[in-house]
Amino acid sequence: MSRKIAVAVIHGIGSQPKNFGDRVCAGIQKRTRALCGEDIITHSVHWAPVLQSVEDEFASKVRLGGKMRLIQLRKYVIDLLGDAVAYQPIPGSRATYDTIHGVFANTLKNLAAEAGEDAPLCIVSHSLGSVIASNFIYDLQTDARRPIISDLVRDQMRNTPLERGETLSLFYTLGSPLALFTLRYDKFGKPIEMPPPQLHTRYPGLFSEWINFYDADDVIGFPLRKLSDTYENTVTEDRQVNVGRIYEFWNPLSHLRYWTDGAVLDPIAKSLVRVWKEVNAVSPPAV
Repeated sequence: MSRKIAVAVIHGIGSQPKNFGDRVCAGIQKRTRALCGEDIITHSVHWAPVLQSVEDEFASKVRLGGKMRLIQLRKYVIDLLGDAVAYQPIPGSRATYDTIHGVFANTLKNLAAEAGEDAPLCIVSHSLGSVIASNFIYDLQTDARRPIISDLVRDQMRNTPLERGETLSLFYTLGSPLALFTLRYDKFGKPIEMPPPQLHTRYPGLFSEWINFYDADDVIGFPLRKLSDTYENTVTEDRQVNVGRIYEFWNPLSHLRYWTDGAVLDPIAKSLVRVWKEVNAVSPPAV
């Protein structure tokens, strides 16, 4: 019986339906099945409901405050800025931050149960979801040295290598504003350890990469590698792509089209199959 590969797909800003990941997961599955005949285990990190009710309440209250034009554009701004602002922890309170991370932790728990507790992990993240994914993995890696993860998040976890982020082999950021969030830190902070040091202890020499996909017309997605020497040594590639349909690929609407574009999904699928082939070529050592 072959070893499985686990994929977590996390969405970005906006009112995302529960089945938001069905199409991208199906796209990944179709491609990997064609290349190796095996199913990759995919689960979606659906964190939108954590913020939706408070953002709806906010929109309702501000509409009572006075006349406003461009309502649909304002709704987009609320989705864009509201998600990013509400997600950030504040002094004395990190409830929203931890609740969203709890959703992520629960998804990894389900992946570990289905794919295996030490299955190689791939994270595919879009927009603000890439910031959430980066923060979540960074917290896991820091927690290994000093406890920082809250009980709210820890209650959603079992103590497995996958859930601790130790088997993270592939990390993909799509239309990511992560570069903007580094402005909060001196010298743009530092990225997650990629690959995590435990990966090659468990799977010696296993292929690993962090590809940051961005469209030059997407005003939310930015390159990462030139932020610092550390980012340049950690991010494998800032890969410029041209995503979207004929009325989208040349303007900011391209931000919404990474999920279904072959320029993004094809290389992800090929790398997943490469990892699958490597882990099924030899058995990992006991750890």
